[in-house]
Amino acid sequence: MENVIKTALVYDWLVTVGGGEKTFDAIAQLYPSPIYTLVHDPSKMEGTSFTDAEVHTSFLQKMPFAKKGYRYYLPFFPLAVEQFDLRGYDVVISTSHAVAKGALTQAGQLHLCYCFTPMRYAWDLTHRYLEGISGFQKAIAQCALHYLRNWDIASLNRVDQFAANSHYIARRIEKVYGRKAAVIYPPVDTHLIELKTQKEEFFVTASRMVPYKNIELIVEAFSHMPDQRLIVIGDGPEMPKVKKKTGKNVEILGYQSDPVLRDYLGRAKGFVFAAEEDFGIVVVEAQAAGTPVIALGKGGALETVIDGKTGVFFKEPTVEHLVEAVQRFRKIDFDPFTIRDHADKFSKERFQKEFKLFVDHNIEAFYESHHPSRR
Repeated sequence: MENVIKTALVYDWLVTVGGGEKTFDAIAQLYPSPIYTLVHDPSKMEGTSFTDAEVHTSFLQKMPFAKKGYRYYLPFFPLAVEQFDLRGYDVVISTSHAVAKGALTQAGQLHLCYCFTPMRYAWDLTHRYLEGISGFQKAIAQCALHYLRNWDIASLNRVDQFAANSHYIARRIEKVYGRKAAVIYPPVDTHLIELKTQKEEFFVTASRMVPYKNIELIVEAFSHMPDQRLIVIGDGPEMPKVKKKTGKNVEILGYQSDPVLRDYLGRAKGFVFAAEEDFGIVVVEAQAAGTPVIALGKGGALETVIDGKTGVFFKEPTVEHLVEAVQRFRKIDFDPFTIRDHADKFSKERFQKEFKLFVDHNIEAFYESHHPSRR
């Protein structure tokens, strides 16, 4: 095609840099374009390509405490994303775990969505999010989530083609949306992680301390294994609960920078992961350092860890199952080089190559059927 194709990128919110933002950054590097997002905090985007990007925000940007308390405006997310005027673009690429996929496009535009997950709080985690809420507040939350589910289904056909970050999420997309999705594993900066073959006598876990990450469970399990040392990296609302379960063999470091985290991942004899994640980038980062993983055998971990070779699984998120997994882990002689080779399959270079093929294929197919004169 001789004509220059104009692209726009849509993301839920840019207020911190985590795995999702790193994936979006890898896409933005492939397709430098104007970015549309609900809320943007430029001060938190250091080290990304977003610092020099043209970023358009929604009306939520001007709401009180939006940069930190944006989740309180959840019922307004659908309205906010629908206000973006994307008429001037040929291709819209959304990267979504909430409402970005619901951006409005026209029949002559191609909308591709890289989906981290259908909205967790609107679907499979609804009842977990409602725990601890009662009375009128719970009734309001239930109504809001019901509205979000209806909007989520109503907006799904605005996407021409989906890509998922794991087979686990592709199955969820088919279950919730009734749509097929290509699978493109997200990028992991394996090239930034040093392989360390000499391991020290401690385990490590790292995560935001929110309920579904099950850090409290990990800490409690290690309280039953006083001869095994555990380092906990991360912060979040569950910190008080985690501290209550902490024994003398557990050290909580709180939030740490990426270099510090990578150092601990490399020196640890094992990385412990108890969440049912969509993918779990930190699981691959640990393996890139040559460190085997003890992971809950659900979700994306089933696609990134090889049981008995790069780690071990435990079946259920219980103290008993995790303790048993640690005991089994200690009987296996893991090879750091084999673990690192496996992690390299999830590199950033691989992601960008596969994602570009996905986009190029869909652009070619779209314009052949919708704009034959532009071939």
